[in-house]
Amino acid sequence: MTEKELIKGCVREDVHCQKQLFELYAGKMMAVCKRYSRHRLEAEDMLQEAFVKVFDNLDKFAFKGSFEGWIRRIVVNTALKHNQRKYFTNEQIAVEHFPETPIQPVAYAQLGEEELLKMIAHLPEGYRVVFNLYAIEGYSHKEIAEMLEIKESTSRSQLVKARKMLQNQLEKLQRLAV
Repeated sequence: MTEKELIKGCVREDVHCQKQLFELYAGKMMAVCKRYSRHRLEAEDMLQEAFVKVFDNLDKFAFKGSFEGWIRRIVVNTALKHNQRKYFTNEQIAVEHFPETPIQPVAYAQLGEEELLKMIAHLPEGYRVVFNLYAIEGYSHKEIAEMLEIKESTSRSQLVKARKMLQNQLEKLQRLAV
């Protein structure tokens, strides 16, 4: 079954098509939800809420652009709304000077995807959300500011602080590796 046929089947509320669509994209979208949540149960809630929105709005998909990208946008927006509604606090922090210090490649070479995701998950809420939106999802500071209803400078400063915290964690890992 093609993607288009699958989508049309879901619009007709064909349970088999809905199940297949969910199974096809749930894994990738769960990874997105995990980046915006503190624990698995919260990520599962986000995923479920996002897929309800996907199925409710599937008839609005115009078959222009990537369907996976369309779903991802819904998932990211759902995760952001979830965080704003319950957990996200706008951390208003002034930009401080953080000198860039190089990190030896040993730490990077021994760092797996899971460890990196855990490091990101342990960032403070505001830092984590901005880091995910900017570094992983590819949004600009202007877009992030609009999405989170914060200033662009706040987005930039939270990204700087998030990177610094991750850099400190990497330096600790490097010292342990040596």
